[in-house]
Formats: sequence, C-alpha cells, structure tokens
Amino acid sequence: MTQGPLTTEAGAPVADNQNSETAGVGGPVLVQDQLLLEKLAHFNRERIPERVVHARGAGAYGTFTVTADVTPYTRAAFLSEVGKRTETFLRFSTVAGNLGAADAVRDPRGWALKFYTEEGNYDLVGNNTPVFFIKDAIKFPDFIHTQKRDPYTGSTEADNVWDFWSLSPESTHQVTWLFGDRGIPASYRHMNGYGSHTYQWNNEAGEVFWVKYHFKTDQGIKNLTQEEADRLAGADPDSHQRDLRQSIERGEFPSWTVQVQIMPAADAATYRFNPFDLTKVWPHEDYPPIEIGRLELNRNPENIFAEVEQSIFSPAHFVPGIGPSPDKMLQGRLFAYGDAHRYRVGINADHLPVNRPHATEARTNSRDGFLYDGRHGGAKNYEPNSFGGPAQTGRPLWQSYDGFGGGTGNHPAPVHAEDNDFVQAGDLYRLMADDERERLVENLAGFIAQVSREDIVERAIGNFRSADEDFGKRLEAAVQALRG
Repeated sequence: MTQGPLTTEAGAPVADNQNSETAGVGGPVLVQDQLLLEKLAHFNRERIPERVVHARGAGAYGTFTVTADVTPYTRAAFLSEVGKRTETFLRFSTVAGNLGAADAVRDPRGWALKFYTEEGNYDLVGNNTPVFFIKDAIKFPDFIHTQKRDPYTGSTEADNVWDFWSLSPESTHQVTWLFGDRGIPASYRHMNGYGSHTYQWNNEAGEVFWVKYHFKTDQGIKNLTQEEADRLAGADPDSHQRDLRQSIERGEFPSWTVQVQIMPAADAATYRFNPFDLTKVWPHEDYPPIEIGRLELNRNPENIFAEVEQSIFSPAHFVPGIGPSPDKMLQGRLFAYGDAHRYRVGINADHLPVNRPHATEARTNSRDGFLYDGRHGGAKNYEPNSFGGPAQTGRPLWQSYDGFGGGTGNHPAPVHAEDNDFVQAGDLYRLMADDERERLVENLAGFIAQVSREDIVERAIGNFRSADEDFGKRLEAAVQALRG
C-alpha cells in the first residue's frame, strides 16, 4: 500500500533519508540539514516520565454489557438498562517494576478501567486483590519507597520491605494474599480484578449505597509458582503483554463477570469492620456479590505509546450516580492520580483520543497550555456567560452523607467491633488447604530470610503469629532453616 513520499514534520518531501548533508564528500555536517536536526531533536524527546508506580503495563479496548437491573441503587446512565453496552479501555500493570521490568513477578496487578459513558468518562482504578497494604494515603509514598530501589545501594532491599511491613501490621492481610498461590498470575486474562475501595452509588430518589466491585475472570484462575515465574521472567519478560495481545488477535476475547457488593448506607456505622478500610474485605456471607454485567476485551491498541503509555486514569473521574466514600486511601488518590498525569503527560492529556470522552463531548472553560488543540474556537472561557456557553446543572454527581461529624484533625479511622490488623489475615490463612499454606510459608520464608537484621525478622514473623499461631510457628521454623 503506497502512502506517498516521506516528509519532514512540516510536510515537505524528503529527498534523502540515508545521508546527512555535508560540506563536500567527507566534510563536516552542515547545520542547514534540518531533517537531521529535526530527527535527532525529536529522538531526544520521544519519551515522557514513566509512571512512578504501575509503570509496566498493557491495555486493550472492550465492551461492558449490563446484565441485571441496578436502577434501585444507582442513576448512572451507563447502568440504566439490561443489555446496554459501553465502550471501555482497560490497562493492566504491575506496581513496583519500572517500564522495562518483567511481567511474571510477585507483585499486585493494577486494574485501571475506563468506561466511555454518555455522561463522561468513569474511571475505576483498582487491583487484582480486594485489599491493599495500607489504609491511609499519607503512608503511600513511604510504602512505595520501600518497594523501589534503595537510595544508597540502587537495589531493591529486603530490609526496607520487611522493616516497613513489620512496622505496619495493617499490611499483614495483603502480604498474606501476595505470597499465597495467587501472588503471581499466569497472565492478565487469568486473574480477577477488584475496585478494592468502597464507592458510593446513589439512585434517582437520592438514596445512598456503599459498593465494592468484583471482576471474576471467565477464563478461570491460573497462577505461577515462584520457580515458574523466575524462568518465565528471564525467558520472556513481555509474557503477560504478549499473551493479552495474541489472544485478542486470535479472536479469543477475554471476559470477566462483573459483580458488586451493596451495603445500605445505614449499615456502615455499626458494621463489624470499618467498611472504608482498604485493608479489609466485606465477607460474602454479610453482603453477597450480585452479578451486574460482563466485561469483554476485543480490540488491541494500534500504538502502545499513544494509547497505553499516555492513557490516564483517575478515581476522581465519576459520573452522575457514582461517587467517593470516606476511604482515606481513596481520598488521597482522588488528588494524586490527576496530579501525576498533569505532570507526566501534560495539562491537555485529556485531549488525546484514548483519554477523551467517546460517547459525549467535554465542555470546559480550560484553555491553552502545551499541546492545546484549539477545540474551543472563539467561545468564551468563563461561566456564567450570556453567549450560550455551558452552564452548571445544579445537581451533584453523588449525595452528601452524614455520620462522620466532629472536629477536623489528624484522626485515625474509627474502630469497629472486629477491627484489628490481623483478623482477616488469619481468616484467609485458615481458609487455605494445607498444601497452599505450605507454599505460602515457603514464599514468605524465602524473602524474609534475606533480611539482614534479626529484630526485623522477629517483628515480621510476629505479625503473622498474631494472625494465626500456627502460621507464625511454621514461618519461624522455615526462616530459621533457611538462615541456618
């Protein structure tokens, strides 16, 4: 297929793309060779800062289809009727690795899902685990520093990881997840996704419900052992990205059954766990998951940089009928994600095709900045105005909620009847079959044994002993065996 002549960035045809212009044969290169300067200058600038976390990722477009009536709970238009379909874009990622890291590693997987709804884009940003290591965003930079390279050694250090985890017993539940059998998914297709946080749904009558999202893989759960992952990470660092792309190319479209847990707002104050604590789940016997839809991925990006690397997601991107909760981790992310993208991609990142609304039009008074596309023409850039500009609706996207009164301050989260940092980690351990427990202990012991200080080792083991006495006893023996 002929596409016409090669041109410069200004559109002029290129006569010679093999030889730079010189002062005679063998002479010095001339500044007047603008094609050479243009190519070198662009090459020096063709990367943008990688994500501080979730840098390593892959993505695909798809479709969300509603399969159940949820209008008693939310007025969101894209959820308004059974059979309704909404275009989506889903980015998977690891958390700690940089852009060139391997896919098959023991690390949570990011699950960033964009719904291109007729009321604007709705972003649901979660993980492949229903919980996380910490419950307050003020600890997030410290946590990520422990997962990244040490400022002195330049390497990831077991001392840093376990020092922080052992001093933050709230992490015990997530660490038990991470070092269990589901800690290394075999592919992005063979894992569940979770919104993780608690969110608000509100219906036409203004009633409020708290919800948690679950995406259950229709391909079945498949995981790697540590030995399998080590081999795969070395042999094929792009294993998960390649698997996702090739499955869609073959027409084997991965899908997930979408479920929600729904809690009436009035239940929150007296529920046995703090329902807004990201280190806790809502046990299914308390709030059974309800199927509401199906997510299918069916189209690959045409350009990884333009559509995956430059894609932006923010949990602050809500639509009418959906909103935030008092979850302190979520509250921090409402700011941090948008701020990261404004720095990394630019103030007009929302103009890019992968990020802009597909089923409606963004109408704002924001203007100018790098790569502004002039979309507003000569329209006025203020509100209110009498020139036909966009106006406010007067109806908030979510409902205000009571029950959290009191003076402002640096408060810890409220303690509910069964709140502590160990109960759910112990419950998870006791749910496992004995062979699963053996692998969990083996995985943990292999990492803890790398720690140089005995007090950190003892503190780390102590957290798991607090979750379950047998858990701690077996882990202590395994670590001692490895450390001699």
